[in-house]
Amino acid sequence: MIRGIGTAVVFIAFIGVVLWAYSSKRKSSFDEAANLPFADEPESKRDQDSSRSNNQ
Repeated sequence: MIRGIGTAVVFIAFIGVVLWAYSSKRKSSFDEAANLPFADEPESKRDQDSSRSNNQ
């Protein structure tokens, strides 16, 4: 009985996390977080990297 209740609680928590992650209200903040690794690069280095990849 306790294992069944525990399974139900974990399943409900999983559904909650999935709904939270795929919520349309969160899309802009997730897009911003996805681009954070590129925010520290200076603009000139980013331009050099893109021109280098175009030449190959």
